Amino acid sequence: MEAAGTLVAAGRRVSLEVADPAAVAVVAAGVVDAGLADRCEVTLSSGALPGGSSGVPVARLAGLTVDLALAGPAAVVDPVARALPGARVVVAAGSPAAEDRCRALAGRRVRLVAGRGTGAELAFVRCLNVLMAGAGEPAVATVDPRLIAITGERAAWNGRTPDSWEHVMPWGEPTEDQHRVLAAGYAVRVLVPVAGDRA
Repeated sequence: MEAAGTLVAAGRRVSLEVADPAAVAVVAAGVVDAGLADRCEVTLSSGALPGGSSGVPVARLAGLTVDLALAGPAAVVDPVARALPGARVVVAAGSPAAEDRCRALAGRRVRLVAGRGTGAELAFVRCLNVLMAGAGEPAVATVDPRLIAITGERAAWNGRTPDSWEHVMPWGEPTEDQHRVLAAGYAVRVLVPVAGDRA
């Protein structure tokens, strides 16, 4: 919570990445108690979904005043995503059928995660084109300066306002690219890992 508060005070948005399902309620309560709910979301892998991959207690999740970024196989994530229309869905650009998945999700909140290698870059750009042209709110996770530049170009081509999408970057020393995109008026969300329930 201290790290999240410092980042928010510095103009960043935050995503707390939770791997332990037992920690979800603690982290969510911490976000609300710290007054960070409007700038902070909780990222859950499929393994961290409370209740496991089936029978997810949606009422409990829907009661949170933070956003939930859901990562994992479509069969696991989609039932939860349908029950939580405001949730952000994570799509890895290098995964099979990523572009089709982006088309299916282009009207909602999606975090597109870049991969490595030329093939992954091309897949990332194809997915990016779909999301930027859609009606949803893309979040673009890459630290590659070239892909960061392409992201800005695609946003401009599609008439995207700075508040309709965001960059996503890992926690650590702020990079020159991070400072530059913030100075240009774009949003940056920083991923902060949470170990256990010690938030």
